[in-house]
Amino acid sequence: MVLPMSRATRVAGRLMPEISLLRRGRKSAARGGDDAEVEVSVPANFVCPISLEMMRDPVTAPTGITYDRESVEGWLARGHDTCPVTGRPVRLADLVPNHATRRMIQDWCVANRARGVERVPTPRVPVGEDDAEEVVAGVSAAARRGDVAACGAAAATARALGRESERNRRCLAGAGAAHALSSAFGLLAGEAPIVEGAVAGALGEILAALTVFFPLDEECRSCIASPPSLKSLASLLSHGGELAARVSAAVVLRELASSGDRHALEAIARAHGMCDALVGLVTSPVSSQATKAALVTAYYLVSSGDRAAARFAELGVVPAAVELLVDADKGTSEKALAVLDAALCADAGVESARAHALTVPVLVKKMFRVSDMATDFAVSALWRLCRAGASAAPCRAEALRVGAFQKLLLLLQVGCAGVTKERASELLKMLNGSRGSVECIETVDFKGLKRPF
Repeated sequence: MVLPMSRATRVAGRLMPEISLLRRGRKSAARGGDDAEVEVSVPANFVCPISLEMMRDPVTAPTGITYDRESVEGWLARGHDTCPVTGRPVRLADLVPNHATRRMIQDWCVANRARGVERVPTPRVPVGEDDAEEVVAGVSAAARRGDVAACGAAAATARALGRESERNRRCLAGAGAAHALSSAFGLLAGEAPIVEGAVAGALGEILAALTVFFPLDEECRSCIASPPSLKSLASLLSHGGELAARVSAAVVLRELASSGDRHALEAIARAHGMCDALVGLVTSPVSSQATKAALVTAYYLVSSGDRAAARFAELGVVPAAVELLVDADKGTSEKALAVLDAALCADAGVESARAHALTVPVLVKKMFRVSDMATDFAVSALWRLCRAGASAAPCRAEALRVGAFQKLLLLLQVGCAGVTKERASELLKMLNGSRGSVECIETVDFKGLKRPF
């Protein structure tokens, strides 16, 4: 029988040293040193048969073949259950650290340090099933006792281990880490709905650990979406003290809102102070990650119904999104435009947008040079502002003045489809009647615009 990787194994000893040799030679030459011509050849027994790279964490299978841990665990995770070289059965639990080979590799790296070879660090011992169960049990036990400090410490341990490697993350997830953390958050939140001090720190650690084990299943979402938990989340978002806790709270809320769980979304919308806290993160950003997460959550909430859209419009999400768009990056622009377009489904949102001097210029500016998604939302939002009513006339005139007509023509020429094409065509018809009486300026020039701040 011809084994699938046997040929790769036979050539590894010849191929990999030459590849490494050329790489080292180029690096040395680039530095302009005296050793530019020195050749560094990696010994064949240091090369992983799968990756054809020097091993950093060698492990040996029962078949006697040594692999780099990351490579062979990835092989097994993809559904294989045999040794890549011999074809004999092998399991993850059968892999044994090869300390002798690892020390030889480290010694070789040290001996060749002058040639630019970096020492391979000693790998951390991966989490086993028993260790994972012990960590998860520690989180649950501390939460049941109401021991805030111990629960936060156990959650921090779970987070650190889960972030060390994908293998650790899967092992902890299999031991029920997400369920334990969600339940712990619910227990501590129920005891102290207004979070501060040590409780805020522990809840922040739990949320930070929970982000490592996304996506959350229905049971986990149910724990986090309970009224006491959501009240604590809103409190963390508003005045959670540490920045990390506020960011983690925003990220977990985004996970709930974007999961497609209707019950969780409705619970978030009903939670006292939640909408205010989300708009606050957009109005007064604390970090880019928190702002983007808040925008995604706000989008799902605003899109859930007219009542939610009206509520967010009353809280000032429209001017907040417009101000954010002036200097936003691509990701933030897409999310802010999505929120703005959804908020314009409510009359209060339209009134708020028409009252802001920068709304139309910013929308016209964002039609191009951001992304197709941003273009879709910008055209849709401008269409909502210009389509009907006597109060729409100033918006149409402003759109013409900042170059919307030319950009819409270009957009149709370049190509767009579906709803965006229909709305761009309708906008052109709306704007066509006023073209002769309006002077056009460059859309990027905001100097002549009266800003409300």
